[in-house]
Amino acid sequence: GVIPYIAPEIFKGSAFSKEADVYSLGMIMWELTTGCKPFSNVKHDHSLIYKILDGKRPKITKDTPECYANLMKSCWDPDPKKRPSIKEIRKTFGRWAFRGKNKAEFDQAEVNRKKLIELKKIGPEFAEKYHSEAIYTSRPLSDLISKCSSINSFSTISYGNKQGITKNKDNYNLNNIL
Repeated sequence: GVIPYIAPEIFKGSAFSKEADVYSLGMIMWELTTGCKPFSNVKHDHSLIYKILDGKRPKITKDTPECYANLMKSCWDPDPKKRPSIKEIRKTFGRWAFRGKNKAEFDQAEVNRKKLIELKKIGPEFAEKYHSEAIYTSRPLSDLISKCSSINSFSTISYGNKQGITKNKDNYNLNNIL
């Protein structure tokens, strides 16, 4: 596996699932908005796994449309049952692409992105340096997973506080987001 794309519950010993795939899709969504790989500036070891278990997620850039950021964050929810299904995600992307839902939001995000590039706040030359031990090729992680799954004192509450997310059923109902 590749640590940044693996759902937290897998590190706790759960089996791979559709919900874990949705978490991974959330990381790919982040990669698409930034042009960077998640956690590329840190060593991919047990320390990163513990941070992920404690709710660490990549920082969402200012040029990301809010509706997109909300969907991405819902994919990263520490509780797999609270993540959207792939069917919900497909419907959401369809609304954005084919029905023009949130078009103004996406257009404004593009204006913001261009302005940030012009101000030299974002762009490839400003990306964080890759850590020499940030590994993006699949590798066996069973030793790291078994080590991490034996630890049971994880803070999932801190995730919501760090990201400024209020967890309740209304906030993650995709129909309310759109």
